[in-house]
Amino acid sequence: MGIFSRMGDIINSNLNAMIDKAEDPEKIARLIIQEMEDTLIEVRTDAARNIAERKELSRKAEEYSDRAGEWGAKAELALSKDREDLARGALSAKQQAEAMAEVVKKEMKILDEAVEKADSDLSKLQTKLDEAKAKHKALMMRGNVARGQIKMRTVLKDSKVEDALARYQRMERKVDDLEAQVESYDLGAGQSLESQFAELEANDAVEDELSALKERLGGKKAANKETKNKKAS
Repeated sequence: MGIFSRMGDIINSNLNAMIDKAEDPEKIARLIIQEMEDTLIEVRTDAARNIAERKELSRKAEEYSDRAGEWGAKAELALSKDREDLARGALSAKQQAEAMAEVVKKEMKILDEAVEKADSDLSKLQTKLDEAKAKHKALMMRGNVARGQIKMRTVLKDSKVEDALARYQRMERKVDDLEAQVESYDLGAGQSLESQFAELEANDAVEDELSALKERLGGKKAANKETKNKKAS
């Protein structure tokens, strides 16, 4: 079973349980992301273990190949000494070492395929995880906007807001009535005492300025007349 099918079984089981409980979409999205992240960790752990085991098998294969070479050299040495029986035994040991090396190489091939498959699965799963996170972020934003709109509509429909606005309007009318009462005291009363004094003060200032102007003009006329008399004499 591949990691996607296994992960799908886990997510579907949890997802169905949450849907049955009428959980909100954001929780479901977080569950899917969590399952995908857990699966990534699991697959990486398996891949790391396979890589380590593959390195160990590589060392064993090299050891068996070295051993086969050593037995081959011993077989040659035995034949050079006319010890065919020893040469035969050395060749038998050489074949066994070569056989073990082939077994280990087959195991290495299986691990190579598993690591390659894990690499492909991890790449696909990471892409899916990135997409899921992006969609989750968008989903959260949509949820926040929707909740804000619901809250606003709830407030607008709440009678408490209308009652508060009505009280405010009543307060405004009371203030208007008070201001109207103040203004009504001045109606039909003619000039107030303060305005009459202000008018008198203004009239005095005008009369004073008028007198000063007459004096200046009279002084100029007298000076002109005296000048004419001097010229005539």
